Amino acid sequence: MTLKDTYKTISKPSEEVLFKDKNSKFFGYAFPIKHEDDVKEHLDTLKKKHHTAGHWCYAYQTGMDETQIYFRANDDGEPNNSAGMPIYGQIQSYIVTNVLIVVVRYFGGVKLGVGGLIHAYKTTAQMALEASKIVKRTINKQFLIRFDYKNMNKVMRVIKENNLKIVDQTLELDCQIIISVRLKESKKISEKFEAIYEVSITERD
Repeated sequence: MTLKDTYKTISKPSEEVLFKDKNSKFFGYAFPIKHEDDVKEHLDTLKKKHHTAGHWCYAYQTGMDETQIYFRANDDGEPNNSAGMPIYGQIQSYIVTNVLIVVVRYFGGVKLGVGGLIHAYKTTAQMALEASKIVKRTINKQFLIRFDYKNMNKVMRVIKENNLKIVDQTLELDCQIIISVRLKESKKISEKFEAIYEVSITERD
């Protein structure tokens, strides 16, 4: 079984999209997010921008592998499961993560019914993702390598031979280097450093 170490997300916020149905207007936005905390920031901005709207419905998902996936869907006053879940359905259908989609609705005076709402929120979310640049990223692990200065050449040779990315380094008498390694390479790379005498390697959270 090969370890899955890639995921899809969006590289930057989407353009604003607009879907209309029976005078109701649905504005859609997609944002890349890393944490749940980012959600409130984007919602606050949109609530200021669309302060006369009736509903700010959204769904988001964070996490890069099955064990870490977290999602939430919010109907914001629309009938149960008529807004948040149809939006989340598009996140699933495009297989993207670390993404927030917000659909802002202005009521046009004609009720759309639950079926009409589901269609409108789903379509707007789809349009927001279509207006986004979807990119594939790798899942990486970070390791802290500690060693004495005299072992510098041995450590640097492994880093160079394996094209490892250095995230941070402190090179004094007691040296520390933080490296970033693709998940599927992490066991092999860890073992290479463990094999060097007087060098310690630990995984960072």
